[in-house]
Amino acid sequence: MKREDVLMEALPYIRKFRGKTMVIKLGGHAMVDSGILDTVVRDVVLLQLIGIRVVLVHGGGPEITEKMKALGKEPKFVGGLRITDDETLEVAQMVLVGKINSKIVSLISKAGGRAIGVSGNDANLIIARRMDRQRVRIENREEEVDLGHVGEIEEIRPDILNTLLENGYVPVIAPLAIDRAGNDLNINADTAAGEIAIALAAYKLISMTDVDGIMDKERTKVFRQMTKADAEQLIATGVVSEGMIPKVLAVLRAIQGGVTYSHIINGNISHNLILELFTSEGVGTMLTMKEEAN
Repeated sequence: MKREDVLMEALPYIRKFRGKTMVIKLGGHAMVDSGILDTVVRDVVLLQLIGIRVVLVHGGGPEITEKMKALGKEPKFVGGLRITDDETLEVAQMVLVGKINSKIVSLISKAGGRAIGVSGNDANLIIARRMDRQRVRIENREEEVDLGHVGEIEEIRPDILNTLLENGYVPVIAPLAIDRAGNDLNINADTAAGEIAIALAAYKLISMTDVDGIMDKERTKVFRQMTKADAEQLIATGVVSEGMIPKVLAVLRAIQGGVTYSHIINGNISHNLILELFTSEGVGTMLTMKEEAN
C-alpha cells in the first residue's frame, strides 16, 4: 500500500479510538530484548499522542529467573508453577519494580510520552489473597502444592489509574499486590491486566505475547476473530493448551466482564500493535462475546 493509503485506512480507527481506554499487557521476549521493547514503547507513545488512554501492564518472569540464578538461588518450579518463597518474592519486587518498571517509564519519556510507574500495592491498587494450595501433576501423580507468596486477585481499586489517565500519563503497572493484612504478593500479569481492564471499563485489552494469536490444531492458521464460545471450545478440546490457557482465560474474563474487545498478538514483530489496531485485516486474534458482522 502507498503511504497515503495506509494513513487513510487508519483515520477512521483513530477517530473511533480517541478518548477510549486500552489496557496493554506486555510480556514474552519484549521483557528481555531491548530492541523489541523500544519498538513497543514507541507504539504506545503514538497511541497516547493521538488521544488514546493507555494503561500498560508488564510481566517479567524470565528476568526474575535470570536474576535469581545470578544471585546463586535456583528457581523452584512444581508442575510448571513457580514457588515464591520469601527470597523469591524479594527478587521479584526488585526486578519488576526496580528494573523493568522503571526502564519502561524511562523509555516512554525518551520517546516523547509521559508515564508513571506503579505496582499493585501502590494506593491499594490490587487487593489479593494468598492462593490456596494447587493440585498439580508431577510425573504420574497429582499433588497439592503451596505456591508461597502468590496472590489471587480479590479487588481492583482503580482510583490512582483514573487520576493518572485524566492528567495525561500512561500508568505502567508491575504485577504485585497486597492482601488485606498488608502482606505483599506476586500475581499473574495476564490475570492482572484482565481485571484492571474490567475495573476501568476499558474498550480494549491487548495481550502482547510470543505467538501470533490463537491458532488451529496444526499451528498453521491464526483465527482473526473469535467469540468467547469458540475460544472455550478450543480450550476444552486441547487446541489451546499449556501456557496459552491462562492468557486466553484472562482475555475471555475481560470481555465477559464488560471489555468490548480483547486481542492476542505477537509482540515480537515490529509495530504489530499499530497494525492490529489501525488496519482492517489486523495481525492477531480479536475476541468478542458474540459474533460481529464484518
